[in-house]
Amino acid sequence: MSNTEDQSGNGTQMVAFVACAGCAAGKARFAGNVSSCEEALEKGFARGECKDGCVGAGSCIKVCKQGAMSIEDGRVVIDREKCNGCGDCAAKGVCPQNLIRMIPADATNFIPCSNTDDDEDSVRKTCGFGCIACGECERSCPEGAVSIVNNHAVIDYDKCVGCSTCTVRCKKKIIVDTLHDLTKLKDKVAFVRCSGGSKAKAKYDEMGITDCVAAAKLDARSMNLCTTGCCGLGNCTKVCRYGAISVVNGTAVVDPDKCVGCRDCTFACPKGLITIIPYKGTKLVPCMSTDDYADKAAVCDSACIACEDCVRNCPNGAIYMEEKHAVIDTCLCEDCNMCQYVCRRNIIKQQQVPEYIYAQHEAMKDEEEGGRE
Repeated sequence: MSNTEDQSGNGTQMVAFVACAGCAAGKARFAGNVSSCEEALEKGFARGECKDGCVGAGSCIKVCKQGAMSIEDGRVVIDREKCNGCGDCAAKGVCPQNLIRMIPADATNFIPCSNTDDDEDSVRKTCGFGCIACGECERSCPEGAVSIVNNHAVIDYDKCVGCSTCTVRCKKKIIVDTLHDLTKLKDKVAFVRCSGGSKAKAKYDEMGITDCVAAAKLDARSMNLCTTGCCGLGNCTKVCRYGAISVVNGTAVVDPDKCVGCRDCTFACPKGLITIIPYKGTKLVPCMSTDDYADKAAVCDSACIACEDCVRNCPNGAIYMEEKHAVIDTCLCEDCNMCQYVCRRNIIKQQQVPEYIYAQHEAMKDEEEGGRE
C-alpha cells in the first residue's frame, strides 16, 4: 500500500491513529522498566489495569522514520503534520496490542479505545477514556458508520460524514470530534445534590482524611455532621476529564459550561449525590437529607426542611417530596421562579439557560422527532 492510498486504492491520504487515549494499561509501572512493548506484555498486567490498552513503551516510535510519534503525559501522540501515512507503525508485529490503525487524513471523529471488557462498571473504574459499548453512537449515527466490535465502538470512515451525532450521544464523551466543541455538544450535565458540605470538609481535614470513600464509612451522626451530605474531599474532581468539578467552600460544584455529562463523577461519589440533569434552564434542590427537620437544622444551614411550600405552590406540579426532601422533575419544570420565591431557606438553585448551538440541534433533531411519533 502506498503512503497516499487506502486499502481500496482510491487515492485517499492516510495517517496513523492510536486507538487508545488512556494510561490504564500499566504505563507508569512499565516506564523505564521495559525496553519494548512486547517485554511489557510478557511481564503481564496488574489487577485493575486495562489489558487492551497502550503500554507506552514506544515500540511504534522506534520505527517511525518521520519523527511523527512521541510520548506525552504517558500517551503515544501522532503529529498528523509529520505523518506521511507510510504505515510502518501499523505494520504487523510493531504494536503487540494492535492499537495503531491507518485512517483518512481528513477524518474528524475518532474513538480512541480498544477495550474488550463487557462490564461497564469495570471499564469505568479502570479508565476514564474506556468505551462502555452502550451502543448509543451506533444507534444514533444517521449514516450507519459506527458499530460495536468486540465491546468497543468503531467508525467506518467510508461512511462517516463527520457530523456530531455520535459525539453528542456518547454516554462517556470519549469520542474525539475536531469540528465541534464537546463542552457544548451535550444534552445533559451533572449536578451535585448538596450545597452544605463545608462543616464536613473541615472535620475530615482535621482528622487527616483525604478520600470521600473513607469519609463515607464513618459515623457522620456521631460527629454532628449530615449523614447524606458532600464530604468535600474531591473524589469526583479527580475523575473529571474536563475540569468541570471543583470543591468550593467544602462542597463539590459542577460548572455546566465545562461538564459534558459523561457520568464519571456519578460513579466516583460514594454517597450518590451527583445526578445527571437536562442541559437546559431548570430549578434544582441541592439536598438529599432524609433526616427530620430538627436534625437537619442542627448540622446544616442549607438543607431542605421539607416544609412543602414549593410543592404546594408549583403551578406545573413539577415538585414532589421524596424521603423528607423536595425533588424537582426537570421534565415538567418550566423555570417560572415560583419555588425560589416561596422557599423559606432560599436554597433552590437555578441553572443558567444555555444557547443550544446549531450543530447540537441538528444532531438531536432526528431522535427527538422519532420519540414523538
